[in-house]
Amino acid sequence: MKSIEQSYMDKMTSLQKLTVPKTHKVVVSLLIASVLLTLVILWFTPWIQTAQGNGEVNTLNPKDRIQAISALVSGKIQTWHVREGQKVKAGDPIVTLVDTDIALVDRLNAQLSATQRRHQANQLAVSKVQSNLNRQIDLLEQGLVSQKNVEIAEIKVQDLLAKAAATEAELSVLSVSLARQSIQTKIAPQDGTILRLLSAGNATFVKPGDVLASFIPDGVKRSVVLKVTGLDAPLVQAGHKVRLQFDGWPVFQFSGWPGTALGTFGGIVEFIEPIADQNGHFNIWIKQDFAEHPWPDKRYVRLGSRVKGWVLLEEVQLGYEIWRQLNNFPPVQVHQAKNSANEN
Repeated sequence: MKSIEQSYMDKMTSLQKLTVPKTHKVVVSLLIASVLLTLVILWFTPWIQTAQGNGEVNTLNPKDRIQAISALVSGKIQTWHVREGQKVKAGDPIVTLVDTDIALVDRLNAQLSATQRRHQANQLAVSKVQSNLNRQIDLLEQGLVSQKNVEIAEIKVQDLLAKAAATEAELSVLSVSLARQSIQTKIAPQDGTILRLLSAGNATFVKPGDVLASFIPDGVKRSVVLKVTGLDAPLVQAGHKVRLQFDGWPVFQFSGWPGTALGTFGGIVEFIEPIADQNGHFNIWIKQDFAEHPWPDKRYVRLGSRVKGWVLLEEVQLGYEIWRQLNNFPPVQVHQAKNSANEN
């Protein structure tokens, strides 16, 4: 017994007479076959696994990083010799401080002179009592004086030696104080650029250790530091190739096919920090790969510029990579890939 739907369709005689053109069938078949063939080809297409990270341009050498120009003595800012962004040479003055006590240096000089005279007098007295001690020893051997006279002379020698040592210590303290007061003009340690002046004008009082300005040297050897997740960090090793995209630099990137990328620059993993940050990310330091196109000029990529990077890992099939990404599995480890290649 036919259903109501079947009975209704049997009455649609015009619909049954309609046929799909042969050309349409061929085109649809070709499209379906092309899509299936493309999917099969893509499934077995080689794909480079990557560990992606974001970071910035930095430098490994501490001497090349931003340096703080600090005050060594307390006082007021007398004169700024530079402005922000100014290029300086090694030895150029940056800022001059002046002590709040204007006569302090004069008093230190007077104290130093007085202490020097006192020290000379003590040294002269030591030489005299030493001569007296030697004379008393000779007289003792001749039986002309008693042992007590020799002991009294020895006590005088020790007493004057102690005084001479005390004045010598005072001389050292005064010399250090005077030397610190004499270097109140801070100079540039090497060629570089003044980044910013952190202290205010002439009325500002500064203490020893206060940061007056920041300075960055010239000729910085740039590196890149990227942050990668804890899932990828164990797979990154020193010597791995890296593709870098600098912020503001035009790029056309295929992470799995680095040979087709445009606008990226080469790098090599130098080392991986063994400790994660508070977010569980690891820093990896990357140096320039001189076998490839050089990094952009320092005028365009400066310290602190943002960078995106892809650490190139192992070559796998694209189908496996899609499956791995969907399941959030880690990339293939290096030793696993080598073992699989040996078994094949």
